Amino acid sequence: MPNTQSAKKALRQNITRRARNAAKSKNLKDSIKKYKKAPSKESLSIIYKKLDKAAKIKLIKKNKAARLKSRLSMLQAKS
Repeated sequence: MPNTQSAKKALRQNITRRARNAAKSKNLKDSIKKYKKAPSKESLSIIYKKLDKAAKIKLIKKNKAARLKSRLSMLQAKS
């Protein structure tokens, strides 16, 4: 357990941020899974927006977002 006040606050912040990041990550993954089941052009733009926002807040890396967008668009082209 943390001893100093600043360490206690850092722990509280870490717990809050971890929960927030986990929720955002779960939401993103669920959206991608939903899109893979039934790809449509409208939902692809929503996924793009979510991936860009996730990369912007550093939830995922920029290159991962680009890679996922590329793979999802190929999925769109196949169907």
